[in-house]
Amino acid sequence: MRVRVVLCVFAVLAVLTAGSVYLLVHHIAGQLPLPVIVNQDCTATADGTVTLDPDQMANAATIAAVGITRHLPARAVTVALATAQQESKLRNLDGGDRDSVGLFQQRPSQGWGRADQIADPRYATNRFYTALLKIKKWQSLSIATAAQKVQRSADGTAYEQWEGSATILTAALLGDKPGAVACTITDPPAQRGSGAVDELTHDVSLDWGKIKTVNSQGVLGIELSASGSRTGWQYAHWLVAHAADQGIKSVTYNNQRWTAKAGTWGTAPSARPSTGTGGTHVIAEVYAEQG
Repeated sequence: MRVRVVLCVFAVLAVLTAGSVYLLVHHIAGQLPLPVIVNQDCTATADGTVTLDPDQMANAATIAAVGITRHLPARAVTVALATAQQESKLRNLDGGDRDSVGLFQQRPSQGWGRADQIADPRYATNRFYTALLKIKKWQSLSIATAAQKVQRSADGTAYEQWEGSATILTAALLGDKPGAVACTITDPPAQRGSGAVDELTHDVSLDWGKIKTVNSQGVLGIELSASGSRTGWQYAHWLVAHAADQGIKSVTYNNQRWTAKAGTWGTAPSARPSTGTGGTHVIAEVYAEQG
């Protein structure tokens, strides 16, 4: 009996080890990102592709939105995204080295604000941008150098490795390419019904400020008025990036529709409202109440 138990343990360990080696080898080869999230991920495509999980993409979208609302150049957004990728892997961490907190691992003891303030992604992002803009001739510096002058980390060269992915994310989230952000969401919706609509409306205002919203006939969700195609895709990509935490079922803009189930953009059904399938309004539909 003891021999059989030992053999079973070794068999399990062998399977686990084989799986770990498979993931490690494919990660090193650049074929499989870690951590692995089965059937649930987001991609940003613009002269290359970046794959993130929904939480990471949502944080990236918020960083971009704050930069857009502050009318900052794309390079500022790229610096911020590269920094957040290095510091937190685009996760809003509740701790870190010493008293570091949040997306940028800012420290209360270094004057970045209270820990609870830094834990707010929008506050942390605004503080980062404010510090960046104080750097003399920051736009002429390399992405890594600009990031280091803000962060003053132990190894400033580490930011350089994220320049490529940050550049792709920036182009996608700033609306330079239609349908450039897509997420496949397989988990049950985090929110449903009118509660999801209220929460989505609130979070849109937090990231984007005052945006004209209109009632979307026949759709449970919100409809945003865009001043132009690029702005429309900025909103659309933000909504897709936040689909998992907002319970968004579909996003429609400019005759294109993304759905959480399919995870891709395609031609919008002709039954959709004309404003949503044209070039002026972006429609986000949330999941209905269960039952």
